[in-house]
Amino acid sequence: MAKAKVFYECQHCGFTSPRWMGKCTNCGAWDSLLEVKEQAVKNARGIGEKRRAVAVAITDILEDDLIRFSTGEAELNRVLGGGLVAGTLILVGGAPGIGKSTLLLKIAGNISEQKRVLYVSAEESAGQIRLRAERIGALKPNLMLLSEINLEVIKEELAGSYEAAVIDSIQTLYSGDLAAAPGSVSQVREITFELMRVAKERNISIFIIGHITKEGSIAGPRVLEHMVDTVLYFEGDSSDELRILRAFKNRFGSTSEIGIFEMTERGLKSAGNVGERFFSRRENKAGSAATVVMEGTRPLVLEVQALVSDAFGNPRRSSTGFDSTRLTMLLALLEKKLELPFNRYDVFINLAGGIRVNETAADLAVIAAILSSFRNRPIGEKTLFIGEVSLIGDIRDVPNLDIRLNEGANQGFEKAVVPRKPMSKAGIKCFVAEEVAKVIDWM
Repeated sequence: MAKAKVFYECQHCGFTSPRWMGKCTNCGAWDSLLEVKEQAVKNARGIGEKRRAVAVAITDILEDDLIRFSTGEAELNRVLGGGLVAGTLILVGGAPGIGKSTLLLKIAGNISEQKRVLYVSAEESAGQIRLRAERIGALKPNLMLLSEINLEVIKEELAGSYEAAVIDSIQTLYSGDLAAAPGSVSQVREITFELMRVAKERNISIFIIGHITKEGSIAGPRVLEHMVDTVLYFEGDSSDELRILRAFKNRFGSTSEIGIFEMTERGLKSAGNVGERFFSRRENKAGSAATVVMEGTRPLVLEVQALVSDAFGNPRRSSTGFDSTRLTMLLALLEKKLELPFNRYDVFINLAGGIRVNETAADLAVIAAILSSFRNRPIGEKTLFIGEVSLIGDIRDVPNLDIRLNEGANQGFEKAVVPRKPMSKAGIKCFVAEEVAKVIDWM
């Protein structure tokens, strides 16, 4: 009988080597190569099955009808593109304790009001899951619970009449066809492939929870994110009541939408009154400016906070929620065009509420907050700053300006510094500024 071939696989990047090495030559990780039997991998991948696909003219292929149904949470429906698509595989990641299991257990309870749902717990006992379900109101007769880590047993259970399932978590499952340990690259990759095949063949919507690494990415091979239909990440601090759910990949919707949740005694729920969550109505002080950013189709009013202080040694530039490279660029612009000596000061930027901004419409508000802190002069608490700042000092237009101004008016703002006049009346007085120097004169 031929001896099974053995190779070694890196648990960080999936690199394979015919011999063991202390350091992976691909990603540089130490002591990350584990032994894997080649025959076990072949069996798991179904090598030997003879299937031949037939090419068909694209004009003869019928369009798929996307069947969507509600998850019971408006914010999650928004992130998914209008609801949960039948037969989709969704990967949910986030820091430990941020609320992944709590939210998905509640979602499973919501869906089970109309459909049969399976919740697979590979980390907690059935009694622990029941206590949590009772606390968040997810005790429903159509919600079935399975405490199991063996993939073959889970697949047998999914052969029943289920329309949705939750796997908590993907790194704790194992397949008997593989010799590798649970959580290894081989196990995670092959188990995800099998779950994807079950979801497509049986038209079951499956959520899988994934642990994240210190760098903030899903633990396991990067191919895991390419295999699933949707990748969702929880953002925020576990000590804060607000959580932000962001889509990094969505085959059935946009990735620009975010969901905002609030942690309560009954678990995570869609946050109400979102418009007032990211700025305060307290007495305005120096170093604070307001702006409006677009997260998908939703406008959000944000408070930008800045602190400028004397530097001891090399000046520091630190930002939370704002691109640090762009902050350095804006400070260089102020030094060059306005001759402000920021090379002798530390500059810190923070976006209130824990949200992260990826667009450039907040540039003008960042500059206004920095100048306010530098001069120690407060800005009017009912003034907005909206605009992108270029390297030559111009203030450029941003998309959806009218929508932003309408949101600001709804939140009680009376003035706005903008790069152009709005197309419609927004109920807010606008001051047009085409370059940064005019903003300073206005301030």
